Parts: sequence; structure tokens; C-alpha cells
Amino acid sequence: MALLQIAEPGQSQAPHQRRLAVGIDLGTTNSLVAAVQSGSAQVLCDDSDIWSVPSVVHFNADGQVTVGVAAESMQTDALNTIRSAKRLMGKNAEDLEQSWLNEHYRFDSTSGSLPAFITAAGNKTAIDVSSAILGTLKTTAESSLGGDLVGAVITVPAYFDDAQRQATKDAAALAGLQVLRLLNEPTAAAVAYGLDNDGDGTIAIYDLGGGTFDISLLRMQRGVFEVLATAGDTALGGDDIDNAIVDWLLEQAGLESLDDEFARSTMKAAARLAKEDLTDKHETVIEWVDVKPGRADTLTRDDFNAIVEPLVKRTLTPCRSVLRDAGVDREDISAVVMVGGSTRVPLVRERISAFFERPVLTNIDPDQVVAIGAAIQADILAGNKPDNDLLLLDVTPLSLGLETMGGLVEKVIPRNTTIPIARGQEFTTYKDGQTAMSLHVVQGERELVTDCRSLARFELNDIPPRVAGAARIQVLFQVDADGLLTVSALERESGAAASVDVKPSYGLSDGEIEQMLQASMDNANEDMQKRALQEQLVDASRVLEAISSALTSDGDEYLSGDERAAIDRLVEKLQAAMQADTANADRNAVQAAVQALEQGSEKFVERRMNASVRRMMAGQAIDELETTLARTNNNNSATDSTIDSSVSG
Repeated sequence: MALLQIAEPGQSQAPHQRRLAVGIDLGTTNSLVAAVQSGSAQVLCDDSDIWSVPSVVHFNADGQVTVGVAAESMQTDALNTIRSAKRLMGKNAEDLEQSWLNEHYRFDSTSGSLPAFITAAGNKTAIDVSSAILGTLKTTAESSLGGDLVGAVITVPAYFDDAQRQATKDAAALAGLQVLRLLNEPTAAAVAYGLDNDGDGTIAIYDLGGGTFDISLLRMQRGVFEVLATAGDTALGGDDIDNAIVDWLLEQAGLESLDDEFARSTMKAAARLAKEDLTDKHETVIEWVDVKPGRADTLTRDDFNAIVEPLVKRTLTPCRSVLRDAGVDREDISAVVMVGGSTRVPLVRERISAFFERPVLTNIDPDQVVAIGAAIQADILAGNKPDNDLLLLDVTPLSLGLETMGGLVEKVIPRNTTIPIARGQEFTTYKDGQTAMSLHVVQGERELVTDCRSLARFELNDIPPRVAGAARIQVLFQVDADGLLTVSALERESGAAASVDVKPSYGLSDGEIEQMLQASMDNANEDMQKRALQEQLVDASRVLEAISSALTSDGDEYLSGDERAAIDRLVEKLQAAMQADTANADRNAVQAAVQALEQGSEKFVERRMNASVRRMMAGQAIDELETTLARTNNNNSATDSTIDSSVSG
């Protein structure tokens, strides 16, 4: 009789087989891929034993795409050789920086929302360029590991917004890579050093790369990494050090500038080599090869430090800023991690160590530390370490909220809120005697429900019938670590409750998220004007309903015929201002009509109130009357605090 093997849920039929997953550092200047092998994370090399791939892509007219070192050598075809495309990820045509426009690249900003480089192979966006780099890294990984990848963890700067993160995912999809997670670069560096195993503490990640500088503060608490604050300078990096050395060389030669771009590029390459030499040496010789044959200058460590000092000082300003923003003192920092090739400069390490008053961590190659951390996280997410309890906090991609009166959106959880999160808000009824409430859960950044995405609807019943605004309904939004949204409503007095679950990702594609974010930015001013109008219309409706109810019950008793006719005319004017075609409604006209109706009804309201007080006082002792009045005032105050948050029902 044959024996049947039954695998536990989630287990493979080959329990000792590792799933192949990698960590990718998609950098502005260089990119690399790493994986966990034999229990340790290692950066993977290509067939030429090169582990760092320059983030440079060349496109030719035949459709051939060249990436990395080979693309770097094609500087004579600068128009088709794209560098630093990461800076344009998630940007639209309006976001093109002047620095890009001053470059030799040509852009087509009319073919779509994304700016595209005009190349011999056609228009190429930053997503296309990044996809080519990711594809090369994928090939390197599969060749080195000997199998197909189940996915990759790709690192992004902590300050990347939703659009930039989405663009990174799109680039991975084009390259045929399954994204297991987008991981913040500073978090990856902390994971690489195993700081998640050192207990709770606050960690500083100092990242000085080729083109940008970032400083991030992370808090590790109960196994959870949280980004406290970030700061930096997007126009400060190793390239600036190289340019400063070139300027020094020009000064030594008595020159104001170089003749052409090729000459400057050649001298920048020589300056970069000198910078690397001075990491270990006290002086180096820089030869003006192909620019001024036979000329050479000696650069000492002291001269180099004098050149670099102003740039290093510039990095200290964001360091102070990030401490202030996070409300953290220097003595509270438990570790300082150095990331980026420019942190090899001895003066950088000295100044940062002195600033934070502790030794900096440099045990892991600063060029590799981010990729190594991403590889460790990829190994966990692939299921190779199921017992790991490290939690890396994600964020909500779009705001979550409820529909309120007038078709407005009341945002309860703003976008980019760290999850898991639970956040509640109190709402109330709109009409007298209301016993049920319809709750409409929406997602998006726009001010009107019609411009947002509907997620779910549910009803809360059995609300005790009371006057409008008296009920207290607590609505709670909860998003767990997997992105599952639960919305619940509770009426406090009766205990009536209802809830709804919304599936993870909320049914939105990544492209739809990007479109919604772009629409919210494009229509921000118009949306705020529409919201202001709708709020005024809701207020006017509330006034109309209150006046109409009072006239129906007591109008004949407290008003003469002329007084009643005058109020009726004011009501008609307000109704006319609140015309059905609200797109043409005038907010100021509605507001003026409301004020006129309130002023014209003052005597009527006063007479009703006096009559109510007389009825209340009849047959009561003074002390009983004072207690009743106090209770009435308290109720009125509570109602006023939530009247503007009424939910339709």
C-alpha cells in the first residue's frame, strides 16, 4: 500500500529547498544585487567579477540596450547615454528641474504625464531606464544563484513619496521582477548591521552617496523599525567632491574652465581616483591625461581636507535638523551607520563621529550595506526564515475616510500614515429622531466623494431617537500590518454596533493609485472651493430645516401675518441661492441669505425661547430650576462640538 505524504499549509514538498530571493540597491550612481548564501548575505558579481553596476544606460538606433560599465564608455554619444535617472522617478513634466534642462539631454514632455528622454531608440522614461538596470541585476542574480528568483526587495530613499515608490514597482514589473517589498534604504542599512537584534534604541543613518545626501533617524522598539525623521540635500554628494577637486586643479593651472565637456569628464574621472587614493594615502599625483599631456599635480591629504571641509559642514545642517524634528538629543543616539561610498573619506568619518559623540559603524562596505540589508529582508520574506519576528512598518498609500453631509469626505487616516494603525473619530446624527445611519467608506485625496473611490457601505441601526446632533457615534478605522482595513461604528448610549472589513489593497491597481494622487494635486484649489461651497450648503440646509420645523409648529402662535410673510420671503431667497445646480451656486450669496434669514427670525426665536423657559419654570423650585438649566447648557455645548461632522442617514 502506497504511503501518502501530506504537506503542512505553506510548506513546500522539498522542505530544505531555499527560495531564491535577492535584495537590490537601485542607486542614483551605482546599483547592486545581493543574496543570502550559506547563512550570510553577499553581494553578487557578474561574469566579469564586477559587483557594482553603474546606473548608466545607453540606447542605440537598433534597439540595443547597454547597461553599466559598457554604457559608461559611450560618452561620445551623450544624448543616448542616460545617467542618474532615479532623480526623475515618479516625476511629471512640470517637475523637471532646471539642472536637468541644463544638461545635454533632450526631453519630450508632451507625449504623456511622464517626461521622456528623446533617444535614438525612441522616447525612454526614467522607468524604462531603471527597468534596464533592474533587468541586468536580475540576470546577474539568476546566473550566480543558478535558478529563477521568487522575488526581490528593492530599496528606496526614505523620503520617496507614493508616486516615486510606484514608479520603482513599475520598473521592476517591466524587468520581470516580483517585488516582495520596497524597503527604505536607512532601514536596510540598520538590518545589515543586525541592529534589530540589539534591543530598543535610536539609530542614525548617514548616507552620503554619489549624487545625494540623506540623514535618517530610526527607532527600534519591540521588534519594530520606525522612521522618526529624515533630512538631507538632494544636490550634495560624491560628485560635488569630484567637482571641487577639478576646480582646485584648474586653480593650480591658472585656468578658469575647461574647453569642452569631454575634458571636464576626463578630469572628473582623475579627481575621483585621487579621492579614492587619499582614503589610505597621505598624498597622490593627478595627471592631466588627454587634457594637458605632461602636466601633473600633487594633492596632499591636508589640501584634500581643506577642499572637502565646506561640503562636510553642509551635511551637518540636516543632521541638526533631523534631531530637532524627531525631538531627539545626540546622547540618545545608540548607533551611527555610514552608508555610501563618499563616507570612506576620512574627514567625513571624523566630523560625523565628533558630531554624534560616538564612533561610527563602518565594518560593512558602505557601498554594499544597503543591498546586504535588503538581501536579509528578502530571505525572510521568501520564507527561508519563518521564525523571524522583525517588523518593518509600511504606510497607507491613500487617505481613508467617510462621506459626510453634502457629499464631502472626512479623512480619518491620511495617506502615508504608518501601519498598523487604529484611529477613531466621533460623528453625530443630522435629523431629529434619526434611528439609523448609513456609513460610506471612501479612499482618495479629493474633497468630494464623487472624486474618490468607494470601498464599502454599511449601516448602523437601533440608534435611540433624539434631537439632531445629540447622538454620539464613535467610528473606528483599523488597518493591520497586512493592509486589512476594518471600519466599525458604535453608538455609545445604546451600545448599537456595526462593522465592515475591506480586503487588502482595497481593490486598486498601482496605476490607479498614481492617477488618483496626480488628480488630487491637479485639482487641489478647485476641490477646496467645492468643499467650502458644500459646507456652506449643508449649513444652509440645517438652518432651513430648523426654521421650517419651528414655523410649522409655532409660527401662527408667535408671529403676525406680516412677520410670517417676511420670514417666508427670506426662506424663498435662501432656497433660490441654494439652487439645484450647485455647480453654479454662489457661496457668498448663500452665506448672505443664511445671515439674513437668521437675523429676520431673531424675534421669532426669542419668543419661542421665552415661552419654553416659562413652561420649564412653572411649578419648579429655584434649586431644581438651576439644575435643569445647567443640564440644558451642557447638552447644547456637546451638540455644538460635533454638529459639523454629521453623517447622512
